[in-house]
Amino acid sequence: MYEKFQSFLQSEISSIKEAGLYKQERIIVTPQSAKIKTDNGKEVLNFCANNYLGLSDNQTLIEAAKKAMDERGFGMSSVRFICGTQDLHKALEKKIADFFGTEDTILYAACFDANGGVFEPLLSEDDAIISDSLNHASIIDGVRLCKAQRFRYANADMEDLEKQLIAAKDCRFRLIVTDGVFSMDGNVAPLDKIYTLAQKYDAMIMVDESHSAGVCGRTGRGTTEEFNLRGKIEILTGTLGKAFGGAIGGFTTGKKEIIEMLRQRSRPYLFSNSIPPMIAASGIATFDLIDKTNTLQDKLHENTAYFVQKMKDASFDIKPTQSAICAVMLYDAKLSQDVAARLQEEGIYVTGFYYPVVPKGLARIRVQLSAAHQKEDLDKCIAAFVKVGKELGVLK
Repeated sequence: MYEKFQSFLQSEISSIKEAGLYKQERIIVTPQSAKIKTDNGKEVLNFCANNYLGLSDNQTLIEAAKKAMDERGFGMSSVRFICGTQDLHKALEKKIADFFGTEDTILYAACFDANGGVFEPLLSEDDAIISDSLNHASIIDGVRLCKAQRFRYANADMEDLEKQLIAAKDCRFRLIVTDGVFSMDGNVAPLDKIYTLAQKYDAMIMVDESHSAGVCGRTGRGTTEEFNLRGKIEILTGTLGKAFGGAIGGFTTGKKEIIEMLRQRSRPYLFSNSIPPMIAASGIATFDLIDKTNTLQDKLHENTAYFVQKMKDASFDIKPTQSAICAVMLYDAKLSQDVAARLQEEGIYVTGFYYPVVPKGLARIRVQLSAAHQKEDLDKCIAAFVKVGKELGVLK
């Protein structure tokens, strides 16, 4: 049987390659940072990691992880409710709740698991999920696992959201679900307007803060801080794998009864190992660090504003952004790969995004800024974009 299936797969892979949609994994041989080395020994400036606060190679976090390995071991070898909970896990959950101004937190192996495990335990066929059309794949997959009725509204379109809320008015409970920052475009969900509609139509709200936590708001506490709604949103999900150290681990934080029910019934939590002690310890160190000073967030905001304005001045087509994500629109899938390849030759490490990661005809280079970038790094990146843009006909 496999020979037939093998032939089918080979044909599909060939089609992906011919369409210019094949994804190549590039190899780096250094810690994740503003400057990295690839496996050919070349040093490049990294503008495609989610390392928003520059903490992926932070020595304080590394030392916290080493200490935890010495004192608490390598891994838990168990799920939380059997014998997989350490005091480190509970301490990290409290740190996260305190950071976001919520009542309680539950940890997962990744935010994909948090989003995959949040809907099914809480909602049934009597309920409604009203989801933004550009929500992350993990939210989409989580919704699929739930029997709740599904409604979808156009990205950040409040008129359409209101229509869907009206359509869902006969459902028992209504949950509006949105990314805080939409990872491909960099725009922030209009949470203040969403909250107003939720109040009007008696709905709850869930926000995935993966790309907004550490970034949005004056002190990086995400969209609820950005819109003065801390503690008022029922469910927040997020990750430790981006701004908060860049390792792994996800969480859901929010109302205490919701978190309690997830501990009882959320399948990714009940049937997956706890995050390792070293990850919990470094997570605690992360929140301790960013609670003390706003220096990293301020630097990130300065870097982003500078880079976006200079790219606009150079006549690049930039998606409106309110985050650390700058989407440089190229529209053609192959062109996005060609531009990324040429930029790497110029010492700039970026990635082209194209279908199915983004809709067909909307290919782009997604530039991600970090507090670890220096002004000379930004200037070098901008100059390389201008040079390559002129070479490949992106700029006239």
